[in-house]
Amino acid sequence: MQGGAAGLAYRGRTASIGFAHGPFVRVDAGAAGERVAGTLVEEALALRNAIDVASGQIADLAASAGGEAAQILEFQVALLEDEDLIEAVFASIGEGRPADIAWRSTLDAQIADYNSAPDDYLKARSSDLADLRDRVVHILRGDQGQPLKVPSGGVVCADDLPPSRFLEIDWSGGGGLALLRGSPTSHVAMLARARGIPMVVQLGTIPDIGTTALLDGEGATLELDPNAEQVRTFEKRRDSHLKSRASARAILRRPTASWRGERIKLFINIQRVEDLEHADAQYADGIGLMRTEFLLAGRSVPDEETQFQAYDAVLRWAGQRPVTIRTFDAGGDKPVPGFTLDGEANPFLGVRGLRLCLARPEIFAVQLRALARAAIRGNLKVMFPMVTSADELEAGRKLFADIVQRLLADGIAAMLPELGIMVEVPAAALAVSSFKAAFFSIGSNDLAQYVLACDRSNGALAPLMDPLHPAVLELIARTAEHGRRAGISVSLCGDMAGDPRCLPALLNCGLRELSVNASALAQIKHTIDRLSSGGSVG
Repeated sequence: MQGGAAGLAYRGRTASIGFAHGPFVRVDAGAAGERVAGTLVEEALALRNAIDVASGQIADLAASAGGEAAQILEFQVALLEDEDLIEAVFASIGEGRPADIAWRSTLDAQIADYNSAPDDYLKARSSDLADLRDRVVHILRGDQGQPLKVPSGGVVCADDLPPSRFLEIDWSGGGGLALLRGSPTSHVAMLARARGIPMVVQLGTIPDIGTTALLDGEGATLELDPNAEQVRTFEKRRDSHLKSRASARAILRRPTASWRGERIKLFINIQRVEDLEHADAQYADGIGLMRTEFLLAGRSVPDEETQFQAYDAVLRWAGQRPVTIRTFDAGGDKPVPGFTLDGEANPFLGVRGLRLCLARPEIFAVQLRALARAAIRGNLKVMFPMVTSADELEAGRKLFADIVQRLLADGIAAMLPELGIMVEVPAAALAVSSFKAAFFSIGSNDLAQYVLACDRSNGALAPLMDPLHPAVLELIARTAEHGRRAGISVSLCGDMAGDPRCLPALLNCGLRELSVNASALAQIKHTIDRLSSGGSVG
C-alpha cells in the first residue's frame, strides 16, 4: 500500500485483465432495515413468502446465466427446498422468534458447520449459504432483495462476492470488481473473464473511503481518489491495452495462427447457445468445448427434444467446422438436484462426470439419444468428462452404440460421432495410451487441482494453484506427445488456454489446438503472432 489521504493504492492478484475508472462502490452484506414482528402465523407466512421470492430470484438468475454459474445457483435453490433446514427455522419461529431472527440464526449455525468442516469444498459452500441468508433477510426486512444498485462504470469493492450478486449487477456500462479476499480461480473470476470485466482479488484491508477508483486488472492494483499523475499513468496503460486489443482484433481476420511454421487451431468454449452471439466467435476454427450443464439449470432434466434443439442450433452455426460437445459434467462443485448424490464427503473425488452418468443411465441415455440424432447434422465430436480408466470410456461407447442401433431400428436417423475424453484426472494423463479415443481434450483446471492437491475454489490456496507447475506441464506434454505419435488430436480447453503467460509453455509442450472463451480469442491469436515473430508475451 502507498499514499496519504488521497491517492491510496493497494496491490492484489489479477483475476481478470482490463481497466476501470469510475465511482468507488463499497458493497458489504450489512444489515437490512428493521422490521416489526407479527404473530406466529404471520411470521411463518412471511418466511414462506420470502423463501418463495428468493427462490424465484435465484431461479431467474440461473436461467439467464447458464453454464457453471447456473449450477452454483441451483445449489441455493436446493437449499431452499431442504425440508430439514426449513423445518428447523419454522420450529424456531414456533418458539417465539421473529422470522428474520429465526432464519439468520439457523443459517448462521449451518454456516459455522460448513466453515468447520475438514473438506474445502464444504467450506467454499459457506459463502453460498451466507448469500442465501442475506437475500432472505433483506426480503423479510422490506427491501425485496433488489439487485445491487451500482452506478455505470463503478468499481465494486467487497470482501467477497458470490456469483448470484455478481450476476445481479448491470455491467453493460463497464466497471470493475475489487475483492479484499477472493481467488483468481473462483467461479466469480471465471464469470468476470467471460464478460471482460477487470477483477483484482486478495487486496487485503481497505478503509471505507474514496469516491473514485482506478482498477488496473493487468497490474493488479486499486487506487482510491487518485491524483492527476496517477490518472495520467493509468490512462496511458489503459490506452496501450486498448491499442493492443484493437491490433489483436485485426489479427483475428487473418485466416490462421501459426507458430514455428505449424498451424495453431483456435476453438471457442461455450456454456450456452447464446455465447455464439459474441462478435469474435465467427473467427474460431470451431467449438472446442460446449458445456451442456446449462440444460440442467431448470427443476428437471430436459427431455430429448429440448436437448436436440440446442445441439442442432450449434451445429447449424458451425457449418462444417468441428463442434465438440461434452456430456453432462455434473457433480463436484456443480450439484444438480435429482441427479447428483447428496452428502458426499468429498464431492470433487466423488461420483461426478462420466462416473455419475454411467450410474444414472436413464438420464444419460436421453442425452446420448439427442446427440446421436444431432450427429447427422454436422461435424460433431462428443467427449466424456472425468474419465479415469479405459473401461469407463468403453462402457460409455457401448451404451452410446446401443442407443444408435435402437434409434436406427426405429427408423430414426442417427449416427455414432467421434468419441473422446477429457484428460483431467492424473491417472488418465499417465495412462493416456490405454484409451481408444478419437481425440483428447485436456481440462487444465481440474488437472491442475488434482495434481497439486489444491481446491481451485479455495482462495487461501491460490499461491499454490499454479498451472505452470512442472508436474502439471509434464502431464500436458505427455498427453500431447502421445497424440503426436498416434496421430490423435489433442487440445486444451481450460483457463490456461486463454492465459497469454501460459502460451509459451503450452506450445512448447506440443499443443497445437487451444479452446478459449470467445472474448479471449483475439488476445490469444495476437499473442501467438508475437511469439511467432520472436516477441515476448507481455
